[in-house]
Formats: sequence, C-alpha cells, structure tokens
Amino acid sequence: AQLKMSAVFLLLLVATSSIGAALEKGLPRREARRLSCVRCCGPSEQPISIISSRYTRMSSDPAFSVPKVQPTIDITILKGEKGEMGEKGYPGAVGKEGERGLRGFNGRKGQKGQPGPQGHSCKQLYAAFSVGRRKPLHSSDYFQQVIFDTEFVNLYKHFNMFSGKFFCYVPGIYYFSLNVHTWNFKETYLHLMKNEKEVAILYAQPSDRSIMQSQSLMLDLQEGEEVWVRMFKRERENAIYSEESDVYIIFNGHLIKPAVE
Repeated sequence: AQLKMSAVFLLLLVATSSIGAALEKGLPRREARRLSCVRCCGPSEQPISIISSRYTRMSSDPAFSVPKVQPTIDITILKGEKGEMGEKGYPGAVGKEGERGLRGFNGRKGQKGQPGPQGHSCKQLYAAFSVGRRKPLHSSDYFQQVIFDTEFVNLYKHFNMFSGKFFCYVPGIYYFSLNVHTWNFKETYLHLMKNEKEVAILYAQPSDRSIMQSQSLMLDLQEGEEVWVRMFKRERENAIYSEESDVYIIFNGHLIKPAVE
C-alpha cells in the first residue's frame, strides 16, 4: 500500500511539471516588474489601505501615469457689470487750522441807510415830507418809477431820495398829494402806489397846451409799508414836464393821526 501511494505522488509531480513547461512555452514571457517600496505604518500611525498602496505603485510607473490637464480661463468673459456706488463714508478728522491770511482791500462805501424809528416813546410822533423833480421825464418802459431830485422837507429822513419811496415808521392816517405839469401833445398817466398796488391815478389827455394836474388822497398805513409814484405807458407817448430853474413836479405827504397816541 505504501508503494502504491508513492507511485501516485510521483505521477502527479511529473504531470504538474509537464503542464508548467507547456504553459511557459505557449505564453509570452513578461519581464519581472520591480515593485516599489511602500512605507509601512509606525506604531502610532494608521495602516495604509491596499488601494492607496496600489495607487502609489501605479503612479510611480510611467506606464500608468496620467497626463496633467491645465485649463485656460478667459477673465474677460467672467467680468460682470459695474456695481452701484457704495454709501458715503464718515468724514475724516478735522485738519489743523491754517495761518491767518492777509487783510483784504477796503470795499466801496455804501449808500446811506434809512433812519431808524422814533427812539423815545414819550415824544410826540411826527412824519412829513415834500420833494420835487426839476428834470422832465419820458416813460420809456411799461412801468417806470419816478425819482425825485429836490428835497424841501424830509422829517427824520422817512422819505428815501435814492429809491423815491416814503417808508412808514409811524403807523396811522396819512395825507398825500401829487402835482405834475403835462407836456404838449403827450399823454400824462401816473399811478400813486401803496407797496406794489396802485391806489390812485393821475391822468391828463394829450392837448396842444400844457396844464398843471394834481391828485390827493388819505391812506391808513402800517409800519413798514411804502408809498411811491410810477408812470404807466400805454400806446401813446407818456411824459411829465419840468425845468432846471423851476419845479413843476411835487410829491407831498404827512401824518394826520398816529395809530397809537
């Protein structure tokens, strides 16, 4: 029985050798690949997985290397629209005060201002003026203010000769009168004004001879109101006459009764 077992083992050994030789002759022989060393883990490290170890060996072999791809991006395509302006920031710190500059040139002297109201309440209040004009005047504009050049009476300077207006400092009842000389063959049309509204009209039709024309009225004035004269031009030529030697245009006014006595 032992001899039979030995014979069977020898036959199997011979058959296995024959099959291995036949396979070596039939298949192409591959060169032995050198395996790269893989670092083993230390006592305090985690073991490396089989897949990671295999990837390390394959990546070191040129036959398994993967080409690197570097994409190119066009920045101009990705550029967006201009954004909105942000909120205004806080102002910065105040800088140091600069040196004081040189003194400038003196300006021109201004016109004389209007006098102030009556100073003492115990004094009796008065207001009166009488002014005239020595030069003739033609109305060149639709409305033209009449300026006077001669001062007869101007109590406390309540009448402004520069503007041609009476300024009411003492409220109350006032009496006003306007006297003019007409011009031959020319119309005479004037307004007696209270602030910016006409309250009376002085009118004379064109004639072959000149005449004196007048208008008068009383007004209840409040402090700060103004009374003045203006010419009103229509289709015809409007004018008033006067001479340097004589005064033909006169504007008068005075206080009759103050509002508070």
